[in-house]
Amino acid sequence: MKLSSRVSWFLAAFGVWSVIIWTTFVKNLWKDSGGQAFVGGDHSQPTAFFWIHLLLAVTSLVLGLLIGGIGVRGLRAARKA
Repeated sequence: MKLSSRVSWFLAAFGVWSVIIWTTFVKNLWKDSGGQAFVGGDHSQPTAFFWIHLLLAVTSLVLGLLIGGIGVRGLRAARKA
């Protein structure tokens, strides 16, 4: 399958955006001051909220990297052609 340059750029940009957004989300989740992510603010006692949101972030980050990789491969293929 061939991807157009426009689609390839979109996918690559989506990958970059996803990495930035989800790494920021995980940093903010770790710094949680509202007491939702950790029992009493103690990082040795994560809550279900923490685990669910960490799983969401990791899954989204992996998918973003895969989608961005497809975009980069499409850009490289377009450059060679």
